[in-house]
Amino acid sequence: MLTNRQLLILQVTVDDFIETAQPVGSRQLSKKEEVPFSPATIRNEMADLEEMGFLEKTHTSSGRVPSQKGYRYYVDNMLTPQRITKNEIKQIRSVFEERMVETEQIIRKSAAILSELTNYTSIMLGLDVRKHRVKRFSIVPLTDDSAVAIIVTDSGHVENRVFSIPESFTASDIERMVNLINEHLVGVHLHELPSKLEAVTIAVLRQKNGRLNDLLGSLNKAMTIEHEDKVYYGGKMQLLNQPEFNDVEKARSIMYWMDHVNQIPGLFHLDQKGIQIRIGTENNHLAMEDCSIITASYEIGEEQMGSIAIIGPTRMDYRRVVSLLDVMSGDLSRELSKILHGPYG
Repeated sequence: MLTNRQLLILQVTVDDFIETAQPVGSRQLSKKEEVPFSPATIRNEMADLEEMGFLEKTHTSSGRVPSQKGYRYYVDNMLTPQRITKNEIKQIRSVFEERMVETEQIIRKSAAILSELTNYTSIMLGLDVRKHRVKRFSIVPLTDDSAVAIIVTDSGHVENRVFSIPESFTASDIERMVNLINEHLVGVHLHELPSKLEAVTIAVLRQKNGRLNDLLGSLNKAMTIEHEDKVYYGGKMQLLNQPEFNDVEKARSIMYWMDHVNQIPGLFHLDQKGIQIRIGTENNHLAMEDCSIITASYEIGEEQMGSIAIIGPTRMDYRRVVSLLDVMSGDLSRELSKILHGPYG
């Protein structure tokens, strides 16, 4: 159990190191208004905090820096959100002023603005396109025996599928199929398309319309929508501007980690709502042991959830990042819900 004095010294030490990136000594803490203790008293308390594992002594200085345990205690027990300025809120909300109708554009722009505001790297995991709904379906012939099916979703996302056209099909045959599909499939989730198309095919077969049935069968084979994690970066190189990553090998390993997209979704605990903070070794990857990752979820009704992550050094400005993520995730949830929950929400 830490004493009130130790709590104060730990908090001021963490805040000072976050701000300066320089080891903190007892003399500089004694000059702060909020620390009414002598350098000797502070030095003794810092030694005790080091012994308990909350602070560490660096090799190059007599000062101390927070340990991972110190950061974890600070985050869990001392973190108070930082007030976001009106100008920063305006910058965040500028994403939505452009009236973009495609969710991917909004998410990409949000990632860029978060990186700009924090000076760290932002990563956003987009929505599962399989849960988007069909808004419009069309077919464009390519050759005598092939065409492309174009599906526009409620989010502005576009899926293209090339499929074979059976011999001797006419433009009027294709138009009839497009009308039929739009009649039955508008408002359907993308992942339901194959089963819904199969139902339409069976209905057409019962009507003994063999020509249309052949065309629907060919289209259905091409309509599987695979799950694909959409990952968007903002300020990928921003992390390297932090003094902790001046070491070339350290920088290279982080860049390598970020370039392997299949590892990224593991950052996001999609079953956990709200803001999550992982520090150092809690990230379970050697390249990320000097980093902290703060994630927040954004929701679109009850069906879909995306995530935002900010990656910075363990010395990152937790108060500021948490506040910015809180504002951004709330705004994203509200604005994307407006787009996705139009006529079919």
